[in-house]
Order: sequence, then structure tokens, then C-alpha cells
Amino acid sequence: MHLTNRTARITPRSRHLLRHTALAIACAALFAALAALVQTGWHPLDRLDHAWTDGLHRYARDHTAWTAAMQTLSDIGGTVTMRTLLGIAALWLWLIGARVLACWVAAQTLAGWGAQWAFKLAFDRERPAFADPVSHAGGPAFPSGHAMASAITCAVLVGLFWSRTGRGGRIAACSVAALAVLAVGWTRIALGVHWPSDVLGGWLAAGIVLGTVTVAVELWRPGALARDVRRVNWRTRPRVQRVLVSPTGATPSGVTSTGVTPAGPDRHDPAPGSTADRPDARSAEAHHRRPADAPASARRTPPPGSP
Repeated sequence: MHLTNRTARITPRSRHLLRHTALAIACAALFAALAALVQTGWHPLDRLDHAWTDGLHRYARDHTAWTAAMQTLSDIGGTVTMRTLLGIAALWLWLIGARVLACWVAAQTLAGWGAQWAFKLAFDRERPAFADPVSHAGGPAFPSGHAMASAITCAVLVGLFWSRTGRGGRIAACSVAALAVLAVGWTRIALGVHWPSDVLGGWLAAGIVLGTVTVAVELWRPGALARDVRRVNWRTRPRVQRVLVSPTGATPSGVTSTGVTPAGPDRHDPAPGSTADRPDARSAEAHHRRPADAPASARRTPPPGSP
């Protein structure tokens, strides 16, 4: 009896599933712990929330230019703007044929919106209250919808951009995305409409949505996300580059590797009505080009005395 020790191979798809499953589980555990602290009114967290919010509110009340800048940045990074960007990305992906990837983007948008309000209604936390507020917002506080929507949107856009660039481009994209997410979260605290723990909860909730939706799509259509990413890379590659990297180049009969027959001068077709189109012209041209193949009776006899 022989026992064979076989090691299961970890495929890229398996790593992809494991990575996003770990993201969803870790964020869910941290979110649950934070929510429990918020609900029980844990004193260190409550004191930190009030210290940050009260100090920033006093500064915003005394500096109107700062407050206006924070409000503008908060409006630009609002939930409507972020979900509109994802909607445009999903529509573009659908039109170029990356249907599963488009569904993934749309699912991130809808799941983020649904999870945001499910969490808000479940915890029903009150927002900071001031006698002289500098900004207003409605609905429950925990988690922050702005923080959650900006994190989902930036992560999805970076994911779409990831395979089309090298290490330098990826670092730049991640840096810009992280700064945007931090800036949007900061504005909500600076304007006095959210506690710091609300913003942190929004980021953790975004991680839950990102990981869960990705795992669900991978289980629904195994490998389809990777195929659509390759399709996007090919469809958005410049046409000249696609021709240059083609393994066959040009095919017989003047048909290029893209399947299109060149038109115009490249085909070397005679123009209608030209002398090359007449039978006698073609015969004379053939006679002058190949005199050796003509019959002996048709060959021209040199005049006497010629060399």
C-alpha cells in the first residue's frame, strides 16, 4: 500500500478568495467590537469622541474660512458624488463587455448603501449637538455614510486601476485614495456632524462590504472577475499597440491581423477607367515585363547590322 503525499496547489483565485474573506471577517470583528463600545458608552471612547469634536467645533466656529473649506470638501466627497462615480464606472464596464466586473461595481454601490442604513437604524446613535452648530446633517450617526461611501469608491477605483500600471502607479493611486478617504472623514468630524468613532465605523463597514461582495461574486462566477480585468486591459489598449503585439502580424490576401482588408492605395488595385484596366494594356505590360516567355514568332527580330 502506497501513500502519496499530495500538496494542494494554491491558485491565484484561491489567494484572491482568502484575501477578501480575511478582509471581511477582520473588519466585521473590529466593527462589532467598536459597536459594542459605542452602545455601552465605554468611558475612554466617549471621552475621546467629545474631546475631538468639541475642540474642532470651537476652531470651526472661530474660523469661517476653514469651515467653508471643510464644507466644500465634504460636499465634493459626499455619498451622492461617490455613488455617481461608481455608477459611471459600472456603465462603462458594461458597454465594453466586462459584464461581471460591472455587476461587481454596481453590487458594491448598492450593498454599501443598504449596509449603511441597516447599521444606522440598528444602532440609532445621536449626532453631536451644539448650541451654535456650523453644519447640519440628518439621520443617525453611526456609522458615517460619507466615510463608508468614500472608502468603498476609492477602493473600487484603485482595484480597477491596479492591473494597468506598475509599482509606481499603484503606490501613487493608493496614496491619493488614502488621502481622499482620510480627508472626507476628517471633514465630518471638523464640521461637528459625526463623532470620530462614527468615521472609524464607516471605514470598517466599508471593508465588510468590499470583502463580502467580492467573495460572493467569485463564488457566483469563478474566475470571471480576472477574465473581465484582462478584457478591460485589452479593450483600453491603444489600437496600434494591439496590432504590434499580435502574434501573426498580417494574414494572406492583404488582410491584417485585425481582420480588416486595407482600402485605397494599400490594396494595389487599379483605378476604374485607368489604362491598367484595359486588356490590351495588361497584355502589353506582360509582354514588356517577361519577353523571354513570349512565343518565338512574337519576338521582335533585330534589324540587320545591329549588334
